[in-house]
Amino acid sequence: MPKCCQKVSSFFFEYDTPRMVLVKNKKVGLVFRLTQLVVLGYIIGWVFLYKKGYQSQDGIISSVSVKLKGLTVTNISGIGPHIWDVADYVFPPQVRRREGFFLITVLFWHLAEEREPANDSSCVDFNGNNKTCEIFGWCPVEEDNQIPDPPLLLEAENFTLFIKNSITFPTFKVSRRNLVEDITTSYLKKCTYHKNKDPFCPVFELGYIVKESGQNFHALALQGGVVGITIDWDCDLDWPVTYCKPVYQFHGLYNDDNNVSSGFNFRYAKYYRENGTDYRTLYKVFGIRFDILVNGKAGKFDIIPTMTTIGSGIGIFGVVSIAVSSLHVNIQIILLACGTEVKVTLSYSKIPAPHRHLPGPVNLENAK
Repeated sequence: MPKCCQKVSSFFFEYDTPRMVLVKNKKVGLVFRLTQLVVLGYIIGWVFLYKKGYQSQDGIISSVSVKLKGLTVTNISGIGPHIWDVADYVFPPQVRRREGFFLITVLFWHLAEEREPANDSSCVDFNGNNKTCEIFGWCPVEEDNQIPDPPLLLEAENFTLFIKNSITFPTFKVSRRNLVEDITTSYLKKCTYHKNKDPFCPVFELGYIVKESGQNFHALALQGGVVGITIDWDCDLDWPVTYCKPVYQFHGLYNDDNNVSSGFNFRYAKYYRENGTDYRTLYKVFGIRFDILVNGKAGKFDIIPTMTTIGSGIGIFGVVSIAVSSLHVNIQIILLACGTEVKVTLSYSKIPAPHRHLPGPVNLENAK
């Protein structure tokens, strides 16, 4: 029982330090300090400054609305002069949602009536060797082999797009809009976005967007395609919130190198009845779809991630010491195994218990 109590007392009330060994070797010391310097640079430069390891992070909640403005006049054979505004070339209305919109640039239309087979049998003689089969469908059939060039709404290159974006960081209770402090009503009426001259203006020319995405507006309008507009919010909330501003980027989302099913198009129809017969006008439209994507994060100083990062750095320094020591020992073993003379000076110490003398330096020369 006394031994047990002595062990418990020793466990709680005694402290023992590890033996410290000083290796007097210039090469080992240089490797050790250089490794420490690299680790220190990684912790300060990468973890703290670049990755902001002293901050807690928060994601983004976003809402986007768009307004497209532009007017053009076309003169199409069979229709005559026609005025196109936003109600005509942004279709269908359901696409005008927060993710983006679709702009019509080429339009086919085809008038057809609903017909039933004229004969009781499904197939009739076409010539001496072949028969033709009649079906229930719309007649005449659609023909869309030739795409008109130039595109119908090539003038859409000069149309303007107004983007309103509202975001919030819920953890930090910070809300922002892309209409930042310097933007006023008079400024909005005359500004147009340019990545260098006017990077915060929320009014964009469609031609500029397509150009910055690395694509050609004429080619894109002719066959259709998709353009991505990204709004990036990367905010450091340790600074005033006015420094939290959006960055706009534009991306072509279609690969022109692949000719299989290239472009972007769809069909829709309008129906009516006349004298008991059903008719429809079938429209096939080509155009450009603009997808608006919002990304963002915010960071702010927090003691918990700061202490966690510091603790991780201290742990890495401990690993460095163990790694260099192991490397040194292994090199000595290899040299001794090869019969090479090794000259190393070691001194070690251990914090002594009371009345215990500290051992002096130990010299090992010509050890094999």
